[in-house]
Amino acid sequence: MTASNSKSDAAVIAPAIVEPRWLVFLQVSASGSLSKAAAALDMPQSMVSRNIAQLEQQCGERLFRRTGRGVVLTEFGEQMLPRVTRLAAEADALADDIRSARGQPAGEVLLGLLPSAVNHLAGPLFAAVRAELPGVRLHLSEAASAQLEEHLREGRLDMAVVLKEDEASIGDCRVLARVPLHLVGRRGDPVVGAGGGGRDVPLAALSDLPLVVPGRPHLLRARLDRLAVQHGLTLHAAVEVDSVRLQYEVAAAGGGYAIASVLPGKLDERLASSRIVEPVLERFVVLAESPRRPHTRATLAVRRLLCNLADSLEAEGNASHRSSA
Repeated sequence: MTASNSKSDAAVIAPAIVEPRWLVFLQVSASGSLSKAAAALDMPQSMVSRNIAQLEQQCGERLFRRTGRGVVLTEFGEQMLPRVTRLAAEADALADDIRSARGQPAGEVLLGLLPSAVNHLAGPLFAAVRAELPGVRLHLSEAASAQLEEHLREGRLDMAVVLKEDEASIGDCRVLARVPLHLVGRRGDPVVGAGGGGRDVPLAALSDLPLVVPGRPHLLRARLDRLAVQHGLTLHAAVEVDSVRLQYEVAAAGGGYAIASVLPGKLDERLASSRIVEPVLERFVVLAESPRRPHTRATLAVRRLLCNLADSLEAEGNASHRSSA
């Protein structure tokens, strides 16, 4: 999904400053694989190989050597990497200055969203960018948190809305929302409140319940495993389902209880939920940024709009919660 202004894109596209083959070199180095680099660059693997071969021919030295698991830098490649990285960063900054010469942020911004964030953020952000940042092209993609984080590491996204399971893992990310974990079951089930839910359930009550949880390795599953050890619980995974939507379907069919972040008023009418307490378990919705892509005026402007939108949604949610309490 891409938003752009009605003006010609040529008006905001800066000229290439670094030889594009060196950008391919950087992506292959980051990915450690020609196929992964090809996917990140959206080009055929044969073209990636040809670009690297041409660079090696020009340099008269090998940049990579193949291994059973992909490619690694040669000694010469290791020498080139930091210098090319610096040149690419400087080139990006210069290109940003060129694009923004008219005083308005311009260029493409690549943003990833969790499926649960799409309904809340995609439309309003698209509209805000179109209204306030006419020179910015917003490219949105949707994926699970782990996949979004991988795309950030590979430089395939500028930023992404992802989940963090605990405060220690937040780091420099901007917290957009704190969402408590709920036990989710079929409406009318006494475990989650026969009257439709809403009451709290202690963590200890989850022992021996049939749970509908993601399979290992998954951050939430790992967290549940740690909690079981810490609190001496026996958590029974009756069904392993990696998609929250599928977990809800299994729970609605009476197959067990899901553990998920539930926003007020957003739960399927077939389901009910109770907040898990003793202790309260929170997840953090955060805005994470790629370590491989430098900030531009466009990314900073979109980041500001996204954070303002998240703040407004949180304020509305708090007001709704107080009025229904």
